[in-house]
Amino acid sequence: MHKILLIEDEAHIRKFVNISLKREGFQVIEADTGEKGIEEAGKEDPDIVILDIMLPGIDGYEVCRFLKKNYPEMGIIMLTARAQDRDKIEGLENGADHYIVKPFNPLELIAVVKSLLRRMYIGDNIRRKELVSGEFKLDLNSKTLFKNNNEIELTPKEYLLMKLFMENPSKAFTRDELLDMVWGYNYIGENKIIDVNIRRMRSKIETNPSKPKYIETVWGTGYKWREN
Repeated sequence: MHKILLIEDEAHIRKFVNISLKREGFQVIEADTGEKGIEEAGKEDPDIVILDIMLPGIDGYEVCRFLKKNYPEMGIIMLTARAQDRDKIEGLENGADHYIVKPFNPLELIAVVKSLLRRMYIGDNIRRKELVSGEFKLDLNSKTLFKNNNEIELTPKEYLLMKLFMENPSKAFTRDELLDMVWGYNYIGENKIIDVNIRRMRSKIETNPSKPKYIETVWGTGYKWREN
């Protein structure tokens, strides 16, 4: 079953889009702000994101840029009441795959979703359902990590951290970036929780946790994943 994330602040639009998608057999996750949408995208790993431009807090353009940078395999369909060409161009330049102007027929949206899925799952554009890095494999369907084919048990937050690292090898993340992307923009607490989780992960995946080979500390910044 394909998974769709709907980021829309208008409840009546969320309702009729949700109903329309579920009738076609899709699983639907909802968010009413950009911040919540980013959080759900990291947790749920949707195939497609249906994204309104005019959102409270961070707007749809910023959400689109964030998702395409960090989850480039996700398809994005932007919804907006604006009809100007420059808004459509801006959305596409920020990484959107398609653009629909409100009001729209739900049948049009369903057709666009199905068309985008066909493009994503054909030939070289087949969406990855597992991430591989050296001796590690992360199954995105079961959310399970394997090292040399041996399963390693992860907490939900550890899974999200591992997914982020393996999708971005050699990229140094600050603690604040990891906090926003894994715990969400609305998390209230200190970023020391990142260090606690990294120590726990190292104890599970490293041969010698005191001399980490995979999750490296970037002094003055945070952490990065090193492929071996």
